[in-house]
Amino acid sequence: MKLSGKVALITGSSRGIGKATALLFAKEGAKIVVNCDVKDLELKRAVEEIQRIGSEAIAIKCDVSDEKQVKKMVEKAVAKFGRIDILVNNAGIVFDVPFKERTAEQWKRTLAVNLIGTFLCSKYVAPHMPDGGRIINTASTNGINSFTPASMDYDASKAGIIILTRDLAKELAPKILVNSVAPGWVNTQINKDLPKDFVDKETKKIYLKRFAEPEEIAKTILFLASDDASYITGTTIIIDGGYG
Repeated sequence: MKLSGKVALITGSSRGIGKATALLFAKEGAKIVVNCDVKDLELKRAVEEIQRIGSEAIAIKCDVSDEKQVKKMVEKAVAKFGRIDILVNNAGIVFDVPFKERTAEQWKRTLAVNLIGTFLCSKYVAPHMPDGGRIINTASTNGINSFTPASMDYDASKAGIIILTRDLAKELAPKILVNSVAPGWVNTQINKDLPKDFVDKETKKIYLKRFAEPEEIAKTILFLASDDASYITGTTIIIDGGYG
């Protein structure tokens, strides 16, 4: 198993890419700290699924944009497992709102969760990581080459994560490797209410003619967390099925 005996904290892991990553990591032998800031039932179900796989798991409710809550989450995780080998900064939100209707509060909330949350979790987890620790951040093609004015604050936050990844890789080297993944369209809850005509239009632009499944993104995150990626840091891997 690729992650036997490792401890992984995965934010936003009660559903979607985060949950798929938690389940895959558990199958590869990792102990999991499941996190989200709402949905107690979803947290409970995620822990139960991991336990059925045969791995240990705990759930910690935390708003990653709140520094005090992040500190407490990390303290609880370390108290339970003694260390954190892998951090997956996956928690994220998006507001799809026309430019003229978008508010400063929506901007602030998006940046607080997506970008500042990634910084805070990295800051407080890094001191508890052994040599060879891994931080993997969930960015997006929206931060690179997909332009969607209705989610401009989300796009800005994901572009920020890509730059933050490079800066953290330099700051934490050589002890900790820091990388990010940039998924394109994925079949997750966050995209379930997209209009059908929009989905059809976007699908035509994808070389593979379909959205990704969360498990396909999780496999790349697993690669970056494993010894197979022992000489990769400061890199963003695009996972979009080809898009143009």
